[in-house]
Amino acid sequence: MQATYRLIFDCPDQVGLVSEVTGFIAAYSGWITESSHHSEDANNWFYSRIEIKADSLSVCLEDFADAFAPLAEKFSMNWQLVDSQQPRKVALFASHASHCLSDLLDRWRSGDLNCEFSCVIANHETLRRQVECCDIPFHYVPVNKNNKSTAFDEMKTIISNYSIDTIVLARYMQILPEDFCNQYRNQIINIHHSFLPSFIGAKPYHQAFERGVKLIGATCHYVTQDLDEGPIIDQDTQRVNHSDQIEDLVRIGKDIEKQVLARGLRYHLEHRIMVDGHKTIIF
Repeated sequence: MQATYRLIFDCPDQVGLVSEVTGFIAAYSGWITESSHHSEDANNWFYSRIEIKADSLSVCLEDFADAFAPLAEKFSMNWQLVDSQQPRKVALFASHASHCLSDLLDRWRSGDLNCEFSCVIANHETLRRQVECCDIPFHYVPVNKNNKSTAFDEMKTIISNYSIDTIVLARYMQILPEDFCNQYRNQIINIHHSFLPSFIGAKPYHQAFERGVKLIGATCHYVTQDLDEGPIIDQDTQRVNHSDQIEDLVRIGKDIEKQVLARGLRYHLEHRIMVDGHKTIIF
């Protein structure tokens, strides 16, 4: 993968913004390989993601960032400059279901996901062997109604020890506490086996079957304290009909879940997601 620096920023929209930013990059011999912009009319806000060939800049990343800071202040930017060669540290949370976890591990081993899977935390032992075969540490942290506070404190300690910056709920069937969600705001990615906001909660495929739906789907979203209501990252659907039984919907749904979660994680790892309130801009 080509080494790039990613400049991501948002700020009040105004005339000359793109021109000044790209002119600044050019002044340091920066070669732009990808540039995406979006202006939100409702609040007059501007969003941008720019990739620059790392070896094209005439200065190092730190000096480039220091030089860019006054321009960012001029336009009141929220901004970050990241190195694509510095992979994020990801913790995977799992329960019994293996399809999403297996898919992510396979994509990671084949190099499709540029990250470090630092550990897997699960509330069941079911998937231990599968994880340890990939030489990834497996942590069993059981959760029940009597130990939830203690269990999640233990999970926080594990995450801290690995310096985790991204958490993926690969069909982890426990509700995270409010303080957990707030601490890792827009860093916890979940896959919901439903085309939200329809059929939230347990057994959505059974609900869908009983309603005779013609489309089923899955939703990848950031986790917030409001269950299954976080900013949506990606969704997909597939058409079904009256001849499909519950087991057919489950099988089809699992395939959709895997694809949607993998896409959502990839967008996150590549810094393609910008959150605007309850919505996301995906570049």
